[in-house]
Amino acid sequence: MSERPPITPQMKVGQLLDAYPELEDELIAIAPEFARLRNPVLRKTVARVTSLQQAALVGGIGLGEAVARLRAAAGSDDSAPAPQPEGCAPDAAAGPVDRPEWVDRVAVVSRDDARADIDAGQHPLPRVMAAVATLKQGQAHILVTPFVPAPLLDKARGLGLHVWTEQAGAREFRSLIARL
Repeated sequence: MSERPPITPQMKVGQLLDAYPELEDELIAIAPEFARLRNPVLRKTVARVTSLQQAALVGGIGLGEAVARLRAAAGSDDSAPAPQPEGCAPDAAAGPVDRPEWVDRVAVVSRDDARADIDAGQHPLPRVMAAVATLKQGQAHILVTPFVPAPLLDKARGLGLHVWTEQAGAREFRSLIARL
C-alpha cells in the first residue's frame, strides 16, 4: 500500500479527494461552495486546478485553519503536536518522545511567525531556508505556524538540521530548527 501525500496548501483539491476520499464532507464544511464537486464533470475540471489555498479563500477561512482541519480529519500526525527526536521524522507508531536535551542548549537567534503569511496563501519556505542557512553551530531559528509544517521541517532535516516542534496554542505550533 503506497503512502498518501501530505496535505499541504499547494495540494490540488482533486489530488486531496483522490488520496483522501473520506475528506469530501470536511472540505465541503470548510467551503460549502465545493459541494458542486460532487458533480463528476466539475470534479474532473475544477478540482484538478484548484489548490487548497484557493479553497480556503473561497470558503472565507484562514489557510492554516483549513489545512489543520483537513489534516485532523485525515488522522494525520501533522494535525497534532509532534515532538521530534533529534534529526528524525515523526513516527506515529513510536508515539511522543521526550524533549531532546539539545533544545535547552541552543541559542535562538531568529524567529518567524508565519501564521498571517500562511493564512494569506504565502509559503514561508524561502524565508525560513534563508534564515536557517545563516545559523552557526549551536544556534536555532523558531518558526511559528498554525499547523505542523511537515514538508518544510523534512527539508530542514534533509539539510542536516535538527527539529523539535511543540504546540503552544490552538493555532500555534513552534518549530525549533537548529544547527548542532
